[in-house]
Amino acid sequence: MLTDLDLDALWDYRSTYVRPDDFDSFWDSTLAEARSLDLKVEAVPVDTPLRTLDVYDVTFSGFGGDRIHAWLRTPRGKTGLPAVVQYHGYGGNRGSAVENLTWASAGFAHLQVEVRDQRGGAGFMTRGIADRDTYFYRRVFTDAVRAVDAVRALGSPDVAVIGNSQGGGIALAVAGLVPDLAAVHSQAPFLCDFRRALNVCARPPYTELTTYIAENRRSGIFPTLSYFDGVGFATRAVAPAWFSIGLMDDIVPPSTVFGAYHAYAGPRQIAVWEHSAHEAGGSDDLDIALDAFRSRLEMP
Repeated sequence: MLTDLDLDALWDYRSTYVRPDDFDSFWDSTLAEARSLDLKVEAVPVDTPLRTLDVYDVTFSGFGGDRIHAWLRTPRGKTGLPAVVQYHGYGGNRGSAVENLTWASAGFAHLQVEVRDQRGGAGFMTRGIADRDTYFYRRVFTDAVRAVDAVRALGSPDVAVIGNSQGGGIALAVAGLVPDLAAVHSQAPFLCDFRRALNVCARPPYTELTTYIAENRRSGIFPTLSYFDGVGFATRAVAPAWFSIGLMDDIVPPSTVFGAYHAYAGPRQIAVWEHSAHEAGGSDDLDIALDAFRSRLEMP
């Protein structure tokens, strides 16, 4: 069943989000502070049963110099490849060294980033939410930008970013913070159009925010959230972007994705999967991204 507006209404929908006047300066200063610290990229080869791919355990300095972890997978013996940086869904992790082999098998360097602290559990939506400086996603988005810096330091100047759900929201934020990306694939992006999401979504993780408001009588979280809304990042993003959404998604309301899509400043396309839920087309949508990235990322 439909969980939100019908398709005609989604095409007409525009978010009421208003970007704070100091949105740009806030993020410029946040990234400048992070980049003032040594990136300290380390890539340690990992022994796996894989015979066509090389795998590296990568660490680098993110927000506050904290060490962030990622897998780097590349076609065996290849260097200097265009890179795809991937961010995972809410409460997940980077998985094992031998999982998620699609992008490296397609010929790209693939950096699978682990979001800090998120090996299961919940409660991240409200962590530090009293102030924009302490909010959890200030750290996450900064880590994500530094992941792009890290893969470039490892020899891949041409970079695209991807993700599903939370990962799609992170990819969209990075697109708004890194001006020279080659491409973006944002599948059912979470963390967009917060006011709309909280009004229409009755499923976690958005309900972490509505529960927090109800229990603490604190509707004043929106000024903080306005610095982390995907619609705001979309207005700054210029890389070619491929969005997707399932009309039966009850975790990420389709209208919130369309809110970001309509605000996106660069070239954009959106795949609407009429009978999909949160998987937003799944492997069929991945095929679209693979074809799109081959045309945008120059292979050696």
